[in-house]
Order: sequence, then C-alpha cells, then structure tokens
Amino acid sequence: MTDLATPTSLRPEPAATAPAPLPARDDLDAVLAGHRRELTGYCYRMLGSSFEAEDAVQEAFLRAWRSYDRFEGRSSLRSWLYRIATNVCFDALGARKRRERPMGLGGPQAPEVENLGQVLPEETWVEPVPDDRVLPHDGDPAQVAVGRETIRLAFVAALQFLPPKQRAVLLLREVLRWQASEVAELLDTSVASVNSALQRARATMAARAHWDSSGLTDDAEPAPVASNAGLGDEERLLLERYLDAFERYDMDALVAILHEDATLSMPPYPLWMKGTADIVTWMTGPGYECEGSRMVPVAANGTIGFGQYRRAAGGGHEPWALQVIETEGGRVTAINAFLDTASWFPLFGLPARLDD
Repeated sequence: MTDLATPTSLRPEPAATAPAPLPARDDLDAVLAGHRRELTGYCYRMLGSSFEAEDAVQEAFLRAWRSYDRFEGRSSLRSWLYRIATNVCFDALGARKRRERPMGLGGPQAPEVENLGQVLPEETWVEPVPDDRVLPHDGDPAQVAVGRETIRLAFVAALQFLPPKQRAVLLLREVLRWQASEVAELLDTSVASVNSALQRARATMAARAHWDSSGLTDDAEPAPVASNAGLGDEERLLLERYLDAFERYDMDALVAILHEDATLSMPPYPLWMKGTADIVTWMTGPGYECEGSRMVPVAANGTIGFGQYRRAAGGGHEPWALQVIETEGGRVTAINAFLDTASWFPLFGLPARLDD
C-alpha cells in the first residue's frame, strides 16, 4: 500500500514556491509541450473524451500563445495554463449533453438478441484513452497511483454526473492536490465556495461508489482514493488469465475469473449484458465469430486493454474491438468492447491487421 493510505492530516503541506521566470516567447512552444500530457489528462477527466481532450489542450495552447504578452506572471505559468484549459472545458461542456456508458442508457438486454441496435453518435459515449497520453512516466508513486485510478472508465463516467465547476474543483483539489486558495484564484471565487463545491462533489461521487466519502472541514486536506501504484501482481495475473481464456475461447476459464455481476458492453451500440450466464450465452451465440480471436495488450485507462482481432475471410486477423477490462476484488467486473476500430486502433498504435 502506498502512502495514499496515510491520513492526509499527517502529510506535510507542499512547500510554496515563487513563480519561475517567464520563458521567452521563442521558447513558449517547447514549454507548452512540456505541459501537454498533464493537461490532456485533466481535460480527459473533465470531458470524458480522448479526442475532445486533445482538441481542448490545443485550443488552450492557442489561447495562451495569443494572450502571452498580457500574462504578467502573478501566478505560475502552470496555474495560468490550467485556468485557460478549465475555461476551454467549461465552454465545451456548456454545448453538449453528458457522456454516458451503455449501462447508463437503460437496462441490460437479452443475450440472444441478434441485432446490436442503433449506432449512437460518438459524443454519446465516455471514451477510452491511452495511458501514455495522460499519465506521467514517472514521479511520486502516490500521485501516480491517484492518476491511474482517476482515469478508470468507471471513475471518468461518474465524473460526468458532476456540474462542470464541481468537476473542476474535485480534480484540482483531490487529484492534482491544489490548495483551496489556489483553486479559488483559478475559478475567480472564494475558498468557502470551493470547499462547498468539493463537499457536494464528494457526496455525489460517494453515492456512485467512486470516492472516499469521509467528511471534510473547510480547512481539511482531501483524502484521495487509495490505490496501489501501477498494476499489482494479482491484477496482472488476472488479466493474463483473461487473455488466455479469451484467445482459447474457454468459457469455463472465463467464468472462473468473471464477477457474477460482470457486464459486457459494445459502444457505439447501446446493447449491454450483465451476469456470467448472459455473457457466455452471447459469446457462444450471436458473438460466436469472436472465437479464434487474437489479442494485443495495450495500456488503457489505468489498466490493461486489448486490441481484439477476429479471423478474416481471406486469412489473418482484422480489427474488431478495443477491449478495456475493469477489475475489482480479484475478478473481471466489466468487458468494455469499443467497436469503432477506425478511431481506436490508430490512437492506441495498434496494427491495421495481424497476419497468420
């Protein structure tokens, strides 16, 4: 267990540092590029979309470039960039509905159904994201653990239920570990307002079982969700067993590692199923063509995903789905199969096909 388990009241306050000297405009592009990954992670959590997050960061950099001559350095350049990125996200969130997962659009369907249903638009869905687009490659293990945990699909989906301001406050305070006064300055509001928004956000997330709901006082430090840094041996072994069971299409081996209430979903279709019996019925019935698939592991949403390739008519294997696997308590709890391979395979660097 990392020091995330240590009570926050016992952790030292981050040391206050003076803003670094402002870079010359000629060096600004390189400086902005150094902040791209962390800002993309922030915008991804805010927006629930890989592609929208990248667009938001690009727009934030454009605004920063245009207004750099007016930046007086009263805050750090990093804080200034987060202010701009937050405003870009607020603008985007004001123009569309909340992103969902299939499980948020209705009840599970019968596994015998042959028709996957209507394809829903891209903006309907909470999307997967490659780890290397949003997570640091190194750093404090506790902070890395929080970063991984807070890009999990279930967590990002739960975030979408928060109003934009509460979403930003929760992320800035509990994921990025900003002080309440820093968040208040960024949002042009009071510390009391920040603490109130944080309390409401925590209550909503706790109700959705994705955040520690322990109480906070106005001057208390937040207690971020606890997690091991990176994937533990048990989770890696579980995912290796999943890979082996799926490639062999061994339903007994698959059931042995699935949670009894596990879900199978297939965006961009609203169809989803719940429970081991229905998942097996689907995979051996309408989904029988997945037998013989080959799987290529990828790092996705703080866990392991797989590029799934089904047998092609002329030989070899062709892209079918990007699977993002959720686990808890030593069991697989969700198989999220994103079927828009034209979008996801290039983003995750997966090959266009696999030869025999």
